[in-house]
Amino acid sequence: MDKPTQSTSTLTQGRGAAQPDFAVIKRRQQATWASGDFAVIGVTLQIVGETLAEAADIRAGETVLDVAAGNGNASLAAAHRFARVTSTDYVPALLDKGRARAEAEGLKIDFRVADAEDLPFADSAFDVALSTFGVMFAPDHVRSSSELLRVVRPGGRIGLASWTPRGLVGQLFKTIGKYVPPPAGLRSPSMWGNEDYLHELFGAQAAGIRVTRRTFLFRYASTGHWLQVFKDYYGPVQKAFAALDGPGQAALEADITGMLQGANTAGGASLVVPSEYLEAVIVKRSE
Repeated sequence: MDKPTQSTSTLTQGRGAAQPDFAVIKRRQQATWASGDFAVIGVTLQIVGETLAEAADIRAGETVLDVAAGNGNASLAAAHRFARVTSTDYVPALLDKGRARAEAEGLKIDFRVADAEDLPFADSAFDVALSTFGVMFAPDHVRSSSELLRVVRPGGRIGLASWTPRGLVGQLFKTIGKYVPPPAGLRSPSMWGNEDYLHELFGAQAAGIRVTRRTFLFRYASTGHWLQVFKDYYGPVQKAFAALDGPGQAALEADITGMLQGANTAGGASLVVPSEYLEAVIVKRSE
């Protein structure tokens, strides 16, 4: 399968709408994810990688590519199942975190700096491609989904975990967007948490798409604790607050605090907030 040209992919972003400059957006995103230390939050999401590896039926000896791997949750999960794993991200510091985790567990994983929209691998090179809350943030959805399909063999699987629009993280980005609007014409990352949209991206090449709505529980000491951790370590939140003046920061903090308090299932003792995500396993059509 040929890689899509930029003109082909941008046509799908919406006729008549301003077309985003993906190269500029990607550079800014890269700087955003390199700020803070996402691994502090990333390690709390390990259960999602393990669950996705089970859903994708990862087997010993299979070749598995983790795309936009961050600090390696899906990579470690696949390696726990004795697969041959390649872990990729375009932020080297995040790969370093994943490498340290793999070394601590004695896992053999190949770590490679790579862009989800331009993967440096041959067609049909892997049995499985995985991504947990990673590829959904690539700005050009058509190009990144096409790359996932390209590098997976016919009959292979693509396993995705993506935040949904109505879940906590989807609502967080919606709230941030009120204060720091995204670039014109850019599609929301949480669209990957919509089953119909996955059919739009993958359906022509898919023998089947199986989706399951799941819930991840953010567990923190309090709303203040959650906010401090995300302001310190989660690039998108950190950058949003940095872009605002004092009153803007106070308003954004109040909105996020209200959202967290409204969703908290732990009463006043601590913070337990459910966040919905969509788990999807896409089987690539055999040629």
